[in-house]
Amino acid sequence: MGLVSYTRSSIGRKQLMAVTGLLLSLFTLTHMAGNLLIFVGADAYNAYGHALVSNPFIYVAEAGLVVLFFLHLFLAANLTLEARRARPVSYALNPKGARGGVSIAAKSMILTGLLLFVFVVLHLRTFKYGAHYSTTVDGKEIRDLYALMLEVFRDPIYVAWYIFSLLGLGLHLSHGVSSTFQTFGWNHPGLNPFLRRAGSIFAWLVMLGFSAVPVFVYWKG
Repeated sequence: MGLVSYTRSSIGRKQLMAVTGLLLSLFTLTHMAGNLLIFVGADAYNAYGHALVSNPFIYVAEAGLVVLFFLHLFLAANLTLEARRARPVSYALNPKGARGGVSIAAKSMILTGLLLFVFVVLHLRTFKYGAHYSTTVDGKEIRDLYALMLEVFRDPIYVAWYIFSLLGLGLHLSHGVSSTFQTFGWNHPGLNPFLRRAGSIFAWLVMLGFSAVPVFVYWKG
């Protein structure tokens, strides 16, 4: 099968969506791990942020993330519309049978995806393009992201919005990560429960890691 035929096929687009989703999931994990440096201290957190933005490959990495993000969004919308055209009327009975059926995470993938799109836009505006404070670490003047975090997460409304969005992220990841492997053929009655648990563990890890930061900052005052 040629590349054009592959990308036009349903399975090809599903696999591309799975790959882009998996890469974005790995990015969220590394981003969460970096955010946890705020518990080490202001200098460690600011030095980490400066190391990222001063890397000469930062623009290539950011461009790649933008491409992954919008390609994933486009493929998700395209496949959803295709599925609805093929089956305009919902099944009267749950196709999964009596053992629980389709999960809430699976049913809400479009809604949580839209929520995450809004969240990412606001997140970039707030932090990447937000207020610029300066500090000195090891004799070098750099951006004080720690101060910005303290300022932003003083607002209980923003903290509530942030955690609500992370709940959406958790739902999205819990289904997305496990279904990624099933898309590539790892679909077996004995393996599926393990994949679902693995997806849930990954989602909880990322969600709780991200949530710890605003909660810590808010209660710290």
